[in-house]
Amino acid sequence: MDDVLTLGMDVGSTTSKCLILRSGAEIAAAALIPAGTGTSGPRRALEEALDKAGLKREDVAVVTATGYGRATCPGADHTASELSCHALGAHFLIPEARTVVDIGGQDAKALRLNPEGKLVSFLMNDKCAAGTGRFLEVMARVLEKEVSDLAEMDAQATGVVPISSTCTVFAESEVISQLAKGVSLPELVKGIHMSVAVRTASLVRRLGVTAPVVMTGGVARNAGVVRALEKELDTPIRVPPLAQLAGALGAAIYGWEHVREKR
Repeated sequence: MDDVLTLGMDVGSTTSKCLILRSGAEIAAAALIPAGTGTSGPRRALEEALDKAGLKREDVAVVTATGYGRATCPGADHTASELSCHALGAHFLIPEARTVVDIGGQDAKALRLNPEGKLVSFLMNDKCAAGTGRFLEVMARVLEKEVSDLAEMDAQATGVVPISSTCTVFAESEVISQLAKGVSLPELVKGIHMSVAVRTASLVRRLGVTAPVVMTGGVARNAGVVRALEKELDTPIRVPPLAQLAGALGAAIYGWEHVREKR
């Protein structure tokens, strides 16, 4: 089974990720497009990954789709649970991971893995935008900043302006009210990050915190949220370099296991 190529696509609500895996062990190429389900994002991510690897679609043995938009992903041979895919991806990146926290655009997930990296149990928050990437997007818009600016602003804070509302709509009104008072923007951003961390930590504690804790998903790129969550959980959190691609990686691994079973 030399040089078998499998491709995983993680189609989120705001971002499309694609990763090509060689024989279940080597990452051949990856692509991330800031456009999610219902857009050209999935197709563009697929094309970009194939182009980076110098491959054509027919060179790939199987394409597995996961994520929010997996059912509508063009060109997929089959789909896989995003929970299982994030578990597989996190284990590949950090084999000793036992608790995985994934904050995506529309939901937050806490996963518990066994020593072999298999999913044992999980909890999800997919009923409310609070504590998700969408919450941060709304707050960044109110602040007239880019989401990518928030981590640096958080690092400049010498204090914190807490956000007490757990609902995105009410929290937005609260942030606007604080802006009207002329509070420090970095301290307000820190409060926003703490709000996300408090909600996520509640989810993780209900599942049970087993170290090492690993964070995946787009929000893992925000060091301010990671620091706030570490404080809430009172434990270090490891963020792999390919944290945002963990789901696509897991989907590619799922495809590899499928091919291996058939042979």
